[in-house]
Amino acid sequence: MLLIKAELAQNLDTPEGVQLALQTAIELEHSTIPPYLYALYSLTPGSNAEIAELVGSVVAEEMAHMALACNILNAVLGEPVIDKPGFLPLYPGPLPGTVEEGLSVGLEPFSLELLSLTFMVIEQPEDRPPVLSAAAAKEPLTIGRFYEMIREALEALGGDIFTGKPGYQVHGGIALPEVKAVERLEDAVLAIHTIVEQGEGTSTDPFGDEAHDELAHYFRFAEIVKGRKYVQVELQTPCQKVCWAYEGEAIPFDASKVYPVVANPKAQLYPEGSAARHACDTFNYTYTSLLNALHETFNGKPTVLNTAVGLMESLNEQAQEMMKMKLESGLHVGPSFEYRPTNP
Repeated sequence: MLLIKAELAQNLDTPEGVQLALQTAIELEHSTIPPYLYALYSLTPGSNAEIAELVGSVVAEEMAHMALACNILNAVLGEPVIDKPGFLPLYPGPLPGTVEEGLSVGLEPFSLELLSLTFMVIEQPEDRPPVLSAAAAKEPLTIGRFYEMIREALEALGGDIFTGKPGYQVHGGIALPEVKAVERLEDAVLAIHTIVEQGEGTSTDPFGDEAHDELAHYFRFAEIVKGRKYVQVELQTPCQKVCWAYEGEAIPFDASKVYPVVANPKAQLYPEGSAARHACDTFNYTYTSLLNALHETFNGKPTVLNTAVGLMESLNEQAQEMMKMKLESGLHVGPSFEYRPTNP
């Protein structure tokens, strides 16, 4: 179970404390995207299609959650900070705002072990048994509880805190329909509900909300690990109870269709002047440009979102081409997701 530092919830009785917590939430939502993408990119094109679709759907929703957190921060007169070196966590390592002795997250090629030991831990619902060792079994402040405390703080501070400029609000449109403007307390409560329920769900409702037609992230990853769809089944009991089980259609995984990509690469791993180094540097520059575009998008220039979408598509193409490249060791090349503000 991913644990959030308790001190992040200590000053939520002030607008400044809420703004700091929301900035941490933005950084945390973003920090899951590179590891998920790295695993997704390592699936060879055209293979493991159902798995790729499931992982890709989680990535899209994480992007939406980051955008919603930005909208809430803007609504309470905060300023989302995205374009800075410290916005990118070091992989492997703890995610922003989480306890350092907890889960270490890295950039690794796709595997069922990666999903079960890392991705499912990140998304694990609060009312499920901890996956980590007993050393991490102290009273947790989970991601879901962290968001709920932000919601409670906003409700306690009241509607007067929502003084942000409506023109700063970003709408996700068709690509990210969950992303809606946040201009009042009710909007913020709905946004937080969406973030928590899509990510975690509950043990009794894996959709998190009857209005959703997709499983929460934890259960989507679990479907891949179990190799079966998570469906409702009837128990053979006198009262004919209905429960959930991984007994639906098969979700096949072909491990031979995963590039043996280097884990946790850094640009300096690749020799100066090599094609691998050039590709990595170019990827990092594009990624930094994306952060800059997102920073502008959520700081008064919502139309720059179109530029950000174009940069995202370019990153996908660059990463897929990189992972076809081989190193002398036999491993394949992977992007390092490092901050690089100048064009190589």
